[in-house]
Amino acid sequence: VQLQASGGGLVQPGGSLRLSCEVSGFTLNNYAIAWFRQAPGKEREGVSCTSDGSIDYAEDVKGRFTMSRDNAKNTVYLRMDSLKPEDTAVYYCATHGGRYCTLVSAFYRTWGQGTLVTVSS
Repeated sequence: VQLQASGGGLVQPGGSLRLSCEVSGFTLNNYAIAWFRQAPGKEREGVSCTSDGSIDYAEDVKGRFTMSRDNAKNTVYLRMDSLKPEDTAVYYCATHGGRYCTLVSAFYRTWGQGTLVTVSS
């Protein structure tokens, strides 16, 4: 099982980015996938999770971030709009091999390598 995150970069406040997470070694539509982020000096925190058609978001990204999945491409996406400097972090996708959604990182066993998002003017 492998996850490959991409799409990070430098963006100005108020801008947008779309992250991708390509998965291999399992069928995406059978499992929950989540996005996490870790800012410098802070703990890793959950951003969003999708499973069985439902999507959960952390409170501070609701209305700004949109998670989606393309099962045919075995890829999940995180569209990030209205970005703020406090969104600066390394973003990771992860799976725990089950079908339930949770934003608690301790449950996740398999992680992608992370992609850096920097929001700065």
